Amino acid sequence: MEMKGMGVDKKSEAKSHKGVGTVKKVDAAAGTVTIAHGPIPTMKWPAMSMTFTVKDKALLGKFSQDKKVEFEFVEQGSNYVITSVK
Repeated sequence: MEMKGMGVDKKSEAKSHKGVGTVKKVDAAAGTVTIAHGPIPTMKWPAMSMTFTVKDKALLGKFSQDKKVEFEFVEQGSNYVITSVK
């Protein structure tokens, strides 16, 4: 069986985006974080507040209300998923 072309194409991988903002709410049960972030040029987004899902609930420990964070996220369907945080 020919397997050529059945691997993950690098172009189809989710592009990572970076943001900086202030945590407004952490919902551990839902695995989400609401962040008031600055503009995100790679998404053509203005500054706004929005809720992100976290890739791994272990990341939730790095978020606390009113904490300033730098984060990376990817778009997965209609969700925006945080993959790392500083």
